[in-house]
Amino acid sequence: MRANNTTAVALTVAGSDSSGGAGIQADLKTFHSLGVFGTSAITAITCQNPRRVTAVQSVRPEIVAGQIDRVCEAFRVRAAKTGMFHNARIIEIVADRFRKWRVPNLVVDPVMVATSGALLLQPRAATALTADLFSRATVVTPNLTEAETLLKCRIHTLDELRDAARALTDRHGVPFLVKGGHLRGAKRAVDVLFDGRSLHEFSAPRVPRIRTHGTGCAYSAAIAAHLALGFGLVESIGRAKIFVTRAIRDAVRLGHFRALKI
Repeated sequence: MRANNTTAVALTVAGSDSSGGAGIQADLKTFHSLGVFGTSAITAITCQNPRRVTAVQSVRPEIVAGQIDRVCEAFRVRAAKTGMFHNARIIEIVADRFRKWRVPNLVVDPVMVATSGALLLQPRAATALTADLFSRATVVTPNLTEAETLLKCRIHTLDELRDAARALTDRHGVPFLVKGGHLRGAKRAVDVLFDGRSLHEFSAPRVPRIRTHGTGCAYSAAIAAHLALGFGLVESIGRAKIFVTRAIRDAVRLGHFRALKI
């Protein structure tokens, strides 16, 4: 696919997953699948597979900034998403570049813990994430664990999921989509968006017996792709929910693991 005047361009700013299922790799596959030209700025290199992360090496902040600068000076970026950052200085410099280039339609996926359980965000980076990046977001997309971390409370029910979306939106002044895919005992995977005025719920059948990683990356990338294509926030999330549900349902077997079919 070649970028031209009629092709929407999206940017992902995230870490690299050596196993190809999450991070930059999942984002670029998602953009391409949805007809969007994908560009990237890599924030960290990880040594990982679906089971574990054994090492993380942050990219120097000036290199992250340079990647964003080169993309934005060449293309009209219509939407961006962020994923793994690891340290505070990278978050600060990315927020600065988003201000400089006036990047619209920003989806912030607050990646804190890998599916394998590995901690991906240094403690001081969590403060920088909320202080420097959340305020610029079109939507922030925490999963259940991330929402609990941000609110310092447990979420057990759909009503508590709704309360969490309201509380996070009220606290940070931007829409939050709290994902309930890991809500115990739920028969459907329900995600709740509070946009400051109304609650919106996005529901899909829970896909049994399929465990993958990278679903949050693909979901947030799909939201960004649809925003880049000109859809509104609620419709972008609805379309992205359908996309990621199908990707999980049709996951392909790779040895002992399954990968999203993007």
